Amino acid sequence: MLDTFLIVRKVYYILIAIIGIPVNVMALVILSRGKCGLSTCTTLYLVAMAVADPLTIIFNVVLGRISYLYFPQTFLHVTPVCSVIVVLARAATGCSVWFTVTFTFDRFVAIGCPKLKAKYCTVKTAGVVLTTAGILLCLQKVPFYFTFEPAKVIGNVGWFCLQKPSCFTDPSWVAFNSLNTIISPLFPFVLILLLNALTVKHILVASRVRKGLRGQSKRENHIDPEMEKRRRSAILLFTISGNFILMWLVHLVHFLYYTIDGGDLTLQNDSEYILSQSGYMFVSLGCCTNTFIYVVTQSKFRDQFLNALKYPLSCN
Repeated sequence: MLDTFLIVRKVYYILIAIIGIPVNVMALVILSRGKCGLSTCTTLYLVAMAVADPLTIIFNVVLGRISYLYFPQTFLHVTPVCSVIVVLARAATGCSVWFTVTFTFDRFVAIGCPKLKAKYCTVKTAGVVLTTAGILLCLQKVPFYFTFEPAKVIGNVGWFCLQKPSCFTDPSWVAFNSLNTIISPLFPFVLILLLNALTVKHILVASRVRKGLRGQSKRENHIDPEMEKRRRSAILLFTISGNFILMWLVHLVHFLYYTIDGGDLTLQNDSEYILSQSGYMFVSLGCCTNTFIYVVTQSKFRDQFLNALKYPLSCN
């Protein structure tokens, strides 16, 4: 079973790279044009996510996993280079996670906090939030560079990245690792669930109030433009955040299992190893799915996406 899984994993990461990078770049180009019928503020959050996702695939999948699986001894695996790649991969993943959180919070404010909406849901605020989050996340990942030592030394050159034993015993490193785990993915996971629950509650309450004010009965089927606008916004929000929750669920289950059980990650049996690696595989998949969500939920984005696919054929 393990041998089959290892073969599937090697093919899987190649497919993620081949599909994920082009579709995210296409989404970035389409969203940047601002012709998808979305507010400028919403578009800015989606553009930020479309930047973070392919960077995660490049650093985490291509330079991290594919290079190790297919080219195990290249300059990418010299310890200093390997350490930099790990930092960049963690920073890109953190940005991908927290840009989703900031988007979820922005939509929560837009739908559920009308008094705050005018001040918060602006391009300026979105730019400040995204820039601040990106800088803080990158700085927070820098210490990971110093947690690695060479797995082996050949000709005075250190190869591969092996976490130092002190990372598991030194109180400062233990605290740092715990903080990092809380920052991603535990706190974002809980925060997205909470914000979505509050958003759903507000939509239901607002819907009942507006129906009462408009004098609608259960048999009538009048179209409320404001509720229709909120419905479209909510669909985009719930599909993106729901996708995040599903893609990170296996990884989170694995983390909670080992946290509660107190197990040693270096002493995994085949089933535990498959569970842990499956978590990373789903997280990688999550970096490819937002574009397809836009295609399904946004008609104007879908039209431009299909036109982009047809463009090479029309030139012949």
